[in-house]
Amino acid sequence: MLRSLFLLFIFFISLYAQSSSELLKRANKYAKSSSKTSQFRAYNDYKNLYLQALMNENSKLKRSALQGIVKTGSRLHIDVSRYSKELVSMRSSKKHHKKKKKIKKKTKKKIKVQSSHKLKSVFWQDNRLLLKFDKKLTSNQINYFTLYDKKTKKYKYVFDIHAMLNKSYTLRKSGIDKIKLAQYNPTTLRLVIENRSKLVVRFTKKSNKLSIAINKKSAHIQKRSTKTRKKVSASLYKKNKVIVIDAGHGGKDPGAIGYRRYREKIVTLQIAKALKKILKARGYRVYMTRERDRFIKLRHRTKYANDKRADIFISIHANAVGKQSAKNVHGIECYFLSPSRSHRAKKVAAMENSADLEDMNFYGKQCFLNTINSHNIIAANKLAIDLQRGALASLQKKYSNVKDAGVREGPFWVLVGAQMPAVLVEVGFITHPMEAKRLVDRKYQKSMAEGLANGIERYFINK
Repeated sequence: MLRSLFLLFIFFISLYAQSSSELLKRANKYAKSSSKTSQFRAYNDYKNLYLQALMNENSKLKRSALQGIVKTGSRLHIDVSRYSKELVSMRSSKKHHKKKKKIKKKTKKKIKVQSSHKLKSVFWQDNRLLLKFDKKLTSNQINYFTLYDKKTKKYKYVFDIHAMLNKSYTLRKSGIDKIKLAQYNPTTLRLVIENRSKLVVRFTKKSNKLSIAINKKSAHIQKRSTKTRKKVSASLYKKNKVIVIDAGHGGKDPGAIGYRRYREKIVTLQIAKALKKILKARGYRVYMTRERDRFIKLRHRTKYANDKRADIFISIHANAVGKQSAKNVHGIECYFLSPSRSHRAKKVAAMENSADLEDMNFYGKQCFLNTINSHNIIAANKLAIDLQRGALASLQKKYSNVKDAGVREGPFWVLVGAQMPAVLVEVGFITHPMEAKRLVDRKYQKSMAEGLANGIERYFINK
């Protein structure tokens, strides 16, 4: 009884160590910045304020926190629909009956997400595609990535721009199969350049203009770019980064038992070993929490990473669902530590946390909540995004129907206590017939590992 009271006392002290007014002021300041890092910090602060409001039953603070979560989350392309619904529900409740009409108007203004930028014109100039906007562009408004569609055997060069279209555009260029420009969602317009052969796509941003140069990739350019990549890679390896890979479950804990009784603990160890081999070949210092089939307590895994002074910690797992949904649910997803209350995150976390109940008692709720104040949550979010993109890009080149299940936040005990950015990767659903067969295939495991390694390198380059 005394121990419980003491833990509760520590919990309240830690939770209110920083006053809500100071935290809200800091969050609002970060939210005004155009920097993506500042936006991540603001988002994290608003999440902390939301928890404080729940504990203190402070409706005013809760409303401010929800508004901040929706605003910054939308800018960062994070799914905040649950918070949006909660904010709408809160403003239409009986408590605010007298101000119902006024609040509905405010809710529409707050929740209706619209970009502040509009595309004014698109035209070709000196073999460059120019996109002109009504306002100055910032770096975090533009996301560029490449894909390979195995079915159509085409390369896709994709620009997601936080802006809106005034009208539709039809674009053509000799030698390029297709160029599409459309409104992807209410806040994002998407430019897709498709071609059967590889292209060299480079872009520059200046004031309110985005300039995109598109050229065919000649053998000479390809050789030169390969040499450049090798030079850049060599200098990157010299940084001697330390990576700890955790193969989920093991020993008496088999993890999920999936299709044809494939075991999660075997799949995760095989992928972890493949990832270690690739990273070591690229010059990183790599350690594994387990190199064989043995059981390790959850808290000992992050302790091992802390003792090795790792730069990042990656825990590899395979997802699972019940028999009724097994044929329909599949996909790759990455999680970073958070006290998320979403139904999906809680279901996945409950499965991964079930191996070592003693650890949950060891950490306790208050210790877990304390971790959300760590600056590492921002870096972990970025790492999760890079790992997800890397895995998808590598696998989609060789395999069809590889599903992006997204980057999410969740309460995973294996990540608690890590003193570095820590991410849990769900490499697929071991219960899905097609995905399970792939997960036990060594070639697929190698492609997955290569993608994760590419994501790690992207993270360190952009850090």
